[in-house]
Amino acid sequence: MRAMQITTFGGPEALQLTEMPSPVAGPGQVVVDVDSAGINYADTLIVEDAYPPARGMLPLPLIPGTEVVGRTPDGRRVLALTELLGGYAERTAVISAMVHEIPGEVSDSQALAVAVQGLTAWHLLRSAARVTAGESVVVPAAAGGTGSLAVQLAKQMGAGRVIGMASSEEKRKLVLSLGADAAVDSDPDGLTERLVEANGGELVDVVLEATGGQTFDASLEAVAPLGRLVVYGVASGIPPQPVDVLGRVASRARSIIGFYLPVYFEDPVGVHKVLDELFAMTADGRLEPQCGGVYPLADAPRALADLRARGSHGKLVLDVSGWSD
Repeated sequence: MRAMQITTFGGPEALQLTEMPSPVAGPGQVVVDVDSAGINYADTLIVEDAYPPARGMLPLPLIPGTEVVGRTPDGRRVLALTELLGGYAERTAVISAMVHEIPGEVSDSQALAVAVQGLTAWHLLRSAARVTAGESVVVPAAAGGTGSLAVQLAKQMGAGRVIGMASSEEKRKLVLSLGADAAVDSDPDGLTERLVEANGGELVDVVLEATGGQTFDASLEAVAPLGRLVVYGVASGIPPQPVDVLGRVASRARSIIGFYLPVYFEDPVGVHKVLDELFAMTADGRLEPQCGGVYPLADAPRALADLRARGSHGKLVLDVSGWSD
């Protein structure tokens, strides 16, 4: 089979098209013939050995890729979660419990968009932030894969005001078209003031935070008493400065909540329940996953470069079965 593999860590150019043996299913596994594979920002970090939960622990050579759509040996069309690695290939072995059948009304790109990003957005809002009706919610990178779904899900969950952050006017227009009540520039300079203004002059109840650095500090300052800031990434590569817990958190009764999606994979039944909900919402039009582009398998380096450059929106997908040399 053919796969995009790295033998040394580096930038997107480290990915090389390789011919290699097909995987064999181990105990509790099934081999999926891959039609399409999802691309995630975490993949760019994995290729560099800069993904925080696994830095210094990733074996070489490796094949990136967290989720795929394909066929099982018995012909079922499924979404499969790969436990972080293995998706950029014509076949991959996955745990059988992490395979989910896809409704016929849901396309490959839509299924991949609601896999990691949809599960992330749902759990950020429901499990971590525990958004309640009428609360204001701030969504970062709101034109991206996770953000575009979080905007829509926050409205579906009854949020009172949803404020999206995006880096360009074009992206902010997309965010508004997805149902956000306001869209603001994501530049950290003046961000606190823009968020408060977008919320009618009031501090906000919930902020999702995935950037780090100055953006973390500005976002925390925008959180109201009893509000929550949920941290699920450091896209800038700059971790937040140490927080004055007593002065900036406890004295204002704010909460800072950590989030890591694989923790929720420990409950496969729960994963399937959320995917059923997300697929049902997609099938009937209540949720509109955004596909930002489809690339041939061999163009995976270009896809990762485009993602790093923040020139894309929505979910990026590799066409594994339909590409040609």
